[in-house]
Amino acid sequence: MNDKEVKELEKALEQIWDIAVKFGLDPFPTKFEIVPATVMYEVGSYALPGRYSHWTFGKAYHKMKMMYDFGLSKIYEVVINTNPSYGFLMETNSPLQNKLVIAHVLGHTDFFKNNIYFSRTNRRMVESVSSHAGRMTGYEFKYGRKTVERFLDAVLSIEEHIDPDLFIKREKRGRDAEGAKKPKEGRFDDLMTAGEREAKQVFTSLDDERIDERRRDEQLPAKDLLHYIATYSPTLTDWQRDVVTMIREEMQYFVPQMQTKTINEGWASLIHSRIMRELDLPDKEHLEFSELHAGVVSPHKGALNPYYVGYKILEDIERRWNNPTREEQEKFGRAVGGGWAKLLEVRELDNDVSFLRNYLTEDLCEELDLFVYELVDDEEWTVTEKRWKRVRDTLVGNMTNFGFPYIVVMDGDYNRNRELYLKHEYEGSELDAKYARKVLEHVFTLWGRTVHLETIMDDESTVLSFDGREHDER
Repeated sequence: MNDKEVKELEKALEQIWDIAVKFGLDPFPTKFEIVPATVMYEVGSYALPGRYSHWTFGKAYHKMKMMYDFGLSKIYEVVINTNPSYGFLMETNSPLQNKLVIAHVLGHTDFFKNNIYFSRTNRRMVESVSSHAGRMTGYEFKYGRKTVERFLDAVLSIEEHIDPDLFIKREKRGRDAEGAKKPKEGRFDDLMTAGEREAKQVFTSLDDERIDERRRDEQLPAKDLLHYIATYSPTLTDWQRDVVTMIREEMQYFVPQMQTKTINEGWASLIHSRIMRELDLPDKEHLEFSELHAGVVSPHKGALNPYYVGYKILEDIERRWNNPTREEQEKFGRAVGGGWAKLLEVRELDNDVSFLRNYLTEDLCEELDLFVYELVDDEEWTVTEKRWKRVRDTLVGNMTNFGFPYIVVMDGDYNRNRELYLKHEYEGSELDAKYARKVLEHVFTLWGRTVHLETIMDDESTVLSFDGREHDER
């Protein structure tokens, strides 16, 4: 971008911010950076700038950058949920594209600040992941890069299996937000770096929990695999426990984004559409905006577009609350013209599950042409359900637990030999047996003793086991 375009963008940013405030939005202060495609895709692949290195991030970067280079896809915006927030603009975007991205990002930062599911987010996560990366580099130097990478492979195989409510439950028992007693202040704590203080707190917390083995059984069944393994694994060393705890902390940061993907993207899309229509754009940019917006909120063949679904549901909510029926006015006290106030309430209180359950109507299902399709007899994909309530419930079910299998720890001392017994809470979808066995190998790396997984396979109760040498199924 040349200097003239940058100045034009700075002026547009002030206008966009003023329009957002006029609409009643309350976003975090947001800093925007104009970056080349290489930086954009690096931040996009790592999800947060400054994270530790791992081959999975490089794989994601290579895939996204290749798609961009071949003109198959493009990242328009990357936004970081911190206070202040950070938005990244690609230098090859047109001025109009970057104006739309700015408006879209402000929709996100307003959602981050006001949605209840983000209320416990670590708003200094960029500093935290930088501290994590420094500690990880130290472990690589001390124990070897391959050793740390292989251990990270094991931890990342179950990184989604945390309990976002665990620290809330434990806080009610008089503990801090991370679920452990706060360590005593030391005489020389003020001389420690932030990372050293953080590491001290982690180890003090874990040591405190491991003192009383009875607490291990009191917490069962345990949904938070990472927390349970970090706390009670009989074989992990201190540096390995620290790595597990770091990964868990980073996953806690991402949980609200996983819980609100559809409503968050729908809200940001609605906001950018309203803001852009308030700007005094020349005719050429109006046409460019219409084409770009239509591309963002259009259906995708064979998959749900969260931008499209969220946007259409929010528009429908506003329309229905702006024009309530006489029965709705009398029964629920809805006032004519209350659509925008209702949207602000939904943006504050809902996640994807409640959003779809409460506001996806029969008319919307028909308009969006939503249906359930399945692979029948391992041969052909077939539409199996079009009844709107079944479709809605299937969507909600797929979003429960972020779409991942629900696995809990049932016993950390199985067979009285410190073996780990896991159970898959079966809800109609069987596990991929090959994938499950591979994950058991990774869990064995973390636990150090035989690991068992109870699940349903071919409609029969099955227990998969791995003892470090061979797999067993019974």
